[in-house]
Amino acid sequence: MGDPINVIGGGLAGVEAAWQAAELGASVRLYEMRPVVQTPAHRTDQLAEIVCSNSLKTDEPGSAPYLLKEELRRGGSLVLDVAEKTRVPAGAALSVDRIKFAEMITERIEDHPNIEIVREEVRTFDWSADTPVRMDAASASSPNAIDHDQAAEKRGLADKRGSAPTIIATGPLTSDALTAEIMKFTGDDQLYFYDAIAPIIAADSIDMSIAFKAARYDKGGDDYINCPMDREQYEIFIDAVLNAKSVPLKRFEDTHWFESCLPIEEIARRGPETLRFGPMKPKGLRHPKTGEEPYACVQLRQENLMADAFGMVGFQNHLRYGEQERVLRLIPGLENAEFLQFGQIHRNTFINSPKILNESLETRSNPQLFFAGQITGVEGYVESVATGWIAGKNAVRTLRGQPLITAPQTSAIGALCRYVSNVETKNFQPVNITFGLLEPLPPELRKKYRRKRERHMVQVERALEDWDTFMAGSEKAA
Repeated sequence: MGDPINVIGGGLAGVEAAWQAAELGASVRLYEMRPVVQTPAHRTDQLAEIVCSNSLKTDEPGSAPYLLKEELRRGGSLVLDVAEKTRVPAGAALSVDRIKFAEMITERIEDHPNIEIVREEVRTFDWSADTPVRMDAASASSPNAIDHDQAAEKRGLADKRGSAPTIIATGPLTSDALTAEIMKFTGDDQLYFYDAIAPIIAADSIDMSIAFKAARYDKGGDDYINCPMDREQYEIFIDAVLNAKSVPLKRFEDTHWFESCLPIEEIARRGPETLRFGPMKPKGLRHPKTGEEPYACVQLRQENLMADAFGMVGFQNHLRYGEQERVLRLIPGLENAEFLQFGQIHRNTFINSPKILNESLETRSNPQLFFAGQITGVEGYVESVATGWIAGKNAVRTLRGQPLITAPQTSAIGALCRYVSNVETKNFQPVNITFGLLEPLPPELRKKYRRKRERHMVQVERALEDWDTFMAGSEKAA
């Protein structure tokens, strides 16, 4: 089958890219540095390990996240298939048992005859054998001295990896060495934002005489555990959050938060009511005994099929562990909570994609090199999978000398690829899929469908029709 396609990174985008390429008959070499080198957030050596929320967001028909999932389902996505098989109750959301999810994906990738998994850290993607590696001034008498050992190692890498297309899907936790190489290639300073992880609590430590089971607006029955607060309890909690000690950030870096994943203490600093209108909003949650909405409410979502662990929805934070234990136990029903995982913070790296990538996700300066996943500036699990899907298919087309594909302009995948390749570069920021990214309806349809919900349903229907036509054409050309 010739030189294998190289996929660097075994996260959601990487495994999807590898799978799509392998399913098209290409040989794939998938590089994952864990467990040889660990990251600040991962715990295992499993592929596609989910480190933040276990939710892949809403799967409600007519929504933009549903459209993105449906396009991937119809496109034969590995990740979406496994997500359905490891699904846990979560109302209208698609949430997974994160352990079974990662185990099943790892097993599927390991069993694919066209995929080889290589457990090592990739420190460079410039694999040309004739390029010498220069030592820095601190390690040589001359700044231009050539490190012959590293040059030999590099020639070995070139021989091993060949000249086939490479997909960089190392995600937001790209290693320092590879990040430095990416910065050299892009010519940009490193881009990043801080992200935070929510705590997970043992189910049997939740006081169900206080908490109650229900889903917002009864969508999904009693899929969530809810901890209600009255006004006094809420005010005491907010005061504790604002006065709790946080883990210090690196002093030489500015703080850039991703707005859709703000830590609770950052939200609270924007005003005493912000949490109550954010992750603690009680709207649509009625106590089964009283029929009334609480003043504020903390929701917990099932983490696994055993239902013995629940994650705190929207409660990502970067408080010190002791402070988390003290403050979060002020929540009614969690007075004796056992924390299986505390909230934590990590830095997410992404590139200035509009300066670098085409809509088909290959770099403009090197058509053999692709980027996929959160490192491109998409935010969210399914968004990352979508870019991996496109990159995997296009890497095969590059290998075979075929024209590259771009997703339909009306589709969710097309909207994401269009954003990361064409948006204004001066203040490029990661995005989730929203209707704001999708191609709007023509004026005659906007006039016909005046209600936003109706317009969204029409956009989804139109997008899926175009997607099916696109898939049929792509399969014939493959």
